[in-house]
Amino acid sequence: MSSPSHSPVVNHLGRDVTGKIPDASRVPGMIELNERDGAIWSLAKDFLRTRDNDAHSLYAYSIAQALLSQIPEADENIVLPAILLHDTGWSTVDERLALEAIAPGADGSLDHLIIQHEKEGARIAREILEQVGVPEEDIVAIVDIIDGHDTRLVAMSTNDAVVKDSDKVWRVTPHGRRVVMDWFGIDAEQSLRLCAYRAYNELFTDQAKAMSRVLVTTACMDYMDELANTYTREDLA
Repeated sequence: MSSPSHSPVVNHLGRDVTGKIPDASRVPGMIELNERDGAIWSLAKDFLRTRDNDAHSLYAYSIAQALLSQIPEADENIVLPAILLHDTGWSTVDERLALEAIAPGADGSLDHLIIQHEKEGARIAREILEQVGVPEEDIVAIVDIIDGHDTRLVAMSTNDAVVKDSDKVWRVTPHGRRVVMDWFGIDAEQSLRLCAYRAYNELFTDQAKAMSRVLVTTACMDYMDELANTYTREDLA
């Protein structure tokens, strides 16, 4: 999947306004990986090169950052490493079988592969966290969250809830919906319905539910005739 474009194709205004753009430090919500998380990512990324899990983990990290800003009782020292590492275990599962395990209508016969990715992800996470020098107390908490992050139907703690919600809200982001569309060969509107249903009903925090609802309702506009008709206008003169 190609990366998002970072450059304009046209300047309708016709003059340069870049000097008036505020510095990133003044803009709420602007994030980057800190030194610890950058070190974790550098060791984790090779375990995430399957089914777009690398990009998924980074987008989920951004969602976790947003949720942490609204849920102060959650601990970023647990949540952020956990979300970067939570899917590393999929590297031990055949990609085709992994898709069968999570496909719509899956009969549960491959659920052991979902458990495998949790167990192996916990093992890989411990190895990476030890290399980075994360305190043992934090490692235990992070690994406990990863081991069961998909199959455990309850949240053990606020930290666990934020990790679970960050993972699930990704499904209704533009990136999540595009990935799921290609996973299962469904169209964009079908992907939205599938992702929205799977995301919202499994969320734990009110903050994540609000975030998911905004993403879903704005995405619905893409399939309304009223919006489609706005794209028939000629470019600005």
